[in-house]
Amino acid sequence: MTENTVALSGNANWTNANTIISVYFRMSSAESVTVALNARLAGSNNSSINATINNSAFVVHLAGTDVQSYAVGTVQVASPGYVKVDLQGVTKDGGFFGDVSSLSVTTNSALEYANDPANYNYSRRGPSVHLGYTVPPDSEYFYNEVTVPVDEDTLGSYFMVAGFVGGYCGIQVHETERWVLFSTWNADDGQKPTLVSKGEGVVDDTFDNEGSGGKAYLVFNWAAGNTYKVITRIRPDESGNTLYSAWFFTPESSSWRYLATWKRPATTAYQSGVHSFLENFKPEQGYKGRRVQYGNQWARNVDGTWSEVTMARFTGDGTATKAQRKDYAGGLEDGRFYLRNGGFFSDFVPLDQDFTRPATGQQPAVDVGALPSQ
Repeated sequence: MTENTVALSGNANWTNANTIISVYFRMSSAESVTVALNARLAGSNNSSINATINNSAFVVHLAGTDVQSYAVGTVQVASPGYVKVDLQGVTKDGGFFGDVSSLSVTTNSALEYANDPANYNYSRRGPSVHLGYTVPPDSEYFYNEVTVPVDEDTLGSYFMVAGFVGGYCGIQVHETERWVLFSTWNADDGQKPTLVSKGEGVVDDTFDNEGSGGKAYLVFNWAAGNTYKVITRIRPDESGNTLYSAWFFTPESSSWRYLATWKRPATTAYQSGVHSFLENFKPEQGYKGRRVQYGNQWARNVDGTWSEVTMARFTGDGTATKAQRKDYAGGLEDGRFYLRNGGFFSDFVPLDQDFTRPATGQQPAVDVGALPSQ
């Protein structure tokens, strides 16, 4: 058997008996697994901790201020996938339940877990997964539909619908409100995009992520279970700049909402690098899952011809490709592409593969020349 050390952080000064510390590692095969705690006491002489490995509960008694290995127990894991270890304080004769620095995990199965301390923030957030679309040359417009299934609209989720080289547009879940976000990055030479115009109720701002740029967002209480539509438009302005515009269709009002137009200097471009993605931007929400569907993708070129886009490339970020987390999936369901991440589910879908959805033949029923512009 091989012993692995799964490090913990952030659990010093542990005082609250209602606090549960959860640790996850992934086993590649059905096997027995033995777990021990590497821990010490500070502020107490004795304490007891409930440790639950999947559904098997054990009580661990700690004593002494030096780091020691405390046996928890052995369980049989029935199938490949994530194992969850929960720690909860029960008794203490001082201020703290203890400081658990790591788990010792001994098993014949190969293990995978977050083992890159420099990227723990991203590991806590969970893997981001993407769908890459190929559109015809000189595509000016891109159209996509998004549906977040009921109960999959987890706090911290960004369901990005229409991304491109230089920006993106999608819907987000914040603490007290929901956004429709449209952002454009700085030009390659560092020049900032400028706002040309924006729709009613849209807030514009600058931000310092993704290489800096401009963002515009509409506070809108979009609902899980409803299907929303997004159109982006990208075209050169013949003065050495490119204009980026976005619209959002709401079934609640059966109308298109104009978001904004950004002018990106020193850029000449049409649609390229078109993609969707799913991410969690709140690390404390990474233990929860989220899911999204994208359907009926189309591109319209400068001559006004619509082309249906039925193939997508499924990829992931470094958290996924470096096996820091393997709770991700993508593919086809209900005739649409889907993405899933977070929640430490076990049936992940391998990255770097193409999926082709059934063609709908349903060209977007929208007159792009009549879309609102402010």
